Amino acid sequence: MYDIAQFKKQTSEKAAWLSLELQGIRTGRASPALLDGISIEVYGSRMKINQVANITGEDARTLYVLPWDREHVKPIEKAITLADLGVSVGSDEKGVRVSFPELTAERRGQLVKLVRTKLEEARIGLRSVRAKAISEIDNSEASEDAIKRLKADVQKGMDEMNKELETITEKKEKELLN
Repeated sequence: MYDIAQFKKQTSEKAAWLSLELQGIRTGRASPALLDGISIEVYGSRMKINQVANITGEDARTLYVLPWDREHVKPIEKAITLADLGVSVGSDEKGVRVSFPELTAERRGQLVKLVRTKLEEARIGLRSVRAKAISEIDNSEASEDAIKRLKADVQKGMDEMNKELETITEKKEKELLN
């Protein structure tokens, strides 16, 4: 018999992935999450900036990165510059200041398109999870009624998850457009 809980777990992972991806898309406000994907070379290995420094918001458009070891100021500044986030980066002896410019209407439109692209990637992942589940249900030795019921449960889960993905996306689009 097919375990519907496994299907629900896999679909909720897709929603979590989408939320994480959308966190990295910049809105009008500076968020420490925008620097989460950037890593630097530290002590012979690559580490994320948030693992070697505190990242705080000074105001709505400025972040301050305060490394725990002052030797990391220059590598952090270089890594943020190379990440090409469209920000201005400056450093002093203690840390790195990251300033985000105002978003133009054109850039907001581009970001909304990017959000829609991420939504479609999540939907594609959901469809592959559904296809795998349907295949497993068809190959199970359950009765015809049980197979119909399981397929209906899978479709109901898909519909719910698609609504959740839409909600996540709409929230991010409102954030971008305001």
